[in-house]
Amino acid sequence: MSAPARTFTVRNVQLVRALFAAAAAAMITFSPDHSAAIGLSVFSGFAIATALVLALSAWLVLPAGGRWPYVMLAAVDLLAGMAGGVPAWRTNDVFFGVVVAWGLITGAIELIAGLRARRAGEQTARDSITVGAFGLILGVALLAIPAGLAQPYAIKDAGEFLLTGIILGVGMFGGYAAIVAVFLGIAGLTPQRADAIARASENERSASEIAPGGER
Repeated sequence: MSAPARTFTVRNVQLVRALFAAAAAAMITFSPDHSAAIGLSVFSGFAIATALVLALSAWLVLPAGGRWPYVMLAAVDLLAGMAGGVPAWRTNDVFFGVVVAWGLITGAIELIAGLRARRAGEQTARDSITVGAFGLILGVALLAIPAGLAQPYAIKDAGEFLLTGIILGVGMFGGYAAIVAVFLGIAGLTPQRADAIARASENERSASEIAPGGER
């Protein structure tokens, strides 16, 4: 007798993570204020929500011995989210420090987990590698932005504006969240080859049991 199928799978985790990332991207995109306070408040909610899902999913989805990526990601997400959630710490320097460290650490964890999963032949390895690469790119891109940048510019018939490092940084995080949301959403809705094979085998087994002479 085969083991019962899991009702909550890696694809479900990807969809939930995509939902949180999409919410973060939308809040930043439609907010006229791209200050450190707004950026860190959105990041904090996104990171803590993702941490809770990953921590729960480590036991609901992954087998014993393979839970370390979700556990480590959940721990880093929770610590970074809590740091960003302290109102007194919501400064430009803290935004860059927290988000850069978060992007580099979580990106490295997902990349390493994905590479190990690819060697084991797991279907979701490419997804982990790609999301890990996105995190590393975010961290490196934020490192390249001067936190104290203040560049005035003008738009004809619109007026004069000031482009700052924090505006670029918060916008960069919003762009990262949007890309991750789209990627994980597509990945979560795409049937995996292993699942398709499993369903086909189950259908064949059911047909043989129903067919005359097919009962054991």
